[in-house]
Amino acid sequence: MSRIGRMPIAVPAGVTVEIAENNKVSVKGPKGELSRVLPAEMEIKQEEGQIVVNRPNDLKRMKSLHGLTRTLINNMVVGVTDGYAKELEVNGVGYRVSKAGNKLTLNLGYSHPVVMEDPQGVESVVEGNKITIKGIDKEKVGQYAAEIRDKRRPEPYKGKGIKYADEVIRRKVGKTGKK
Repeated sequence: MSRIGRMPIAVPAGVTVEIAENNKVSVKGPKGELSRVLPAEMEIKQEEGQIVVNRPNDLKRMKSLHGLTRTLINNMVVGVTDGYAKELEVNGVGYRVSKAGNKLTLNLGYSHPVVMEDPQGVESVVEGNKITIKGIDKEKVGQYAAEIRDKRRPEPYKGKGIKYADEVIRRKVGKTGKK
């Protein structure tokens, strides 16, 4: 049995979960509303303040969908109650970040500034050399953070580039001169 899949999801006060036909799950909470169509094979039930996900049989595909379905619902519940945030750091001489409206302008050593627009439902906040991406959809927050990081990945010699705040860059030793 899937360890993650069989755990019930606690629905906190102030959050309503609706399960429609074809496993369309809608979650409403203090921060907003999320809905998603989940695999039709899974059986999603709501009973006394908890959501339980069951699988019809023990085929490999059903086992993998079991844990995934439970995690997706849990991410929606956590998103509408607490929200998600990812923090990025910009390191490097002359590398700067600024924010105007919903446009994020990155100066990353290229011949031109890179301008990115915040996607729907995701907000970015700039403080010095730190970028914080906030939103209620974990997938969108992570995707936008990854797209920003891809504009200039950290390099292993000096550590210049955009990295996640909790990311550790493995440093390499540079060239040494002749003796």
